[in-house]
Amino acid sequence: MAFWLMKSEPSEVSIDDVLHRPGQRVDWFGVRNYQARNYMMRDMQVGDGVLFYHSSCPQPGVAGLAEVSRRAIPDETQFDAQSPYYDPKATRERPRWYNVEVRAVKKTPLLSLGALRSEPALQDMRLLARGNRLSITPVTPAEWNAILELINAA
Repeated sequence: MAFWLMKSEPSEVSIDDVLHRPGQRVDWFGVRNYQARNYMMRDMQVGDGVLFYHSSCPQPGVAGLAEVSRRAIPDETQFDAQSPYYDPKATRERPRWYNVEVRAVKKTPLLSLGALRSEPALQDMRLLARGNRLSITPVTPAEWNAILELINAA
């Protein structure tokens, strides 16, 4: 089992949105970074733990827990000319972008970016690295456990 931090803008899809969907599931669509795509295609497995992170909002932070519920398949938004995630170079025969399905497990008290930065056990976390802009990053088991402790203490 692996662990991941996956960023979503709450104006696009929030933890509350996913909790209100059928089966509490969402395709993690719109990722247009090759490294993040490769994590989904090559590394993510059903059952992997996910920190659902709200980004590009007034209070960014971990907003919930989720799990990977389906392996990667082609991201349908790349084929939709009306979508902001449309990719004219992608074809059904040769898709460029993939996504996993994520199932929300629970909403948590918001664990702010500041709270994450102040936790010594998280000093090497990829999310907190200078210049990190990836929407999906691996989380070590030690980081996962430290974050669960912070959430449970909140």
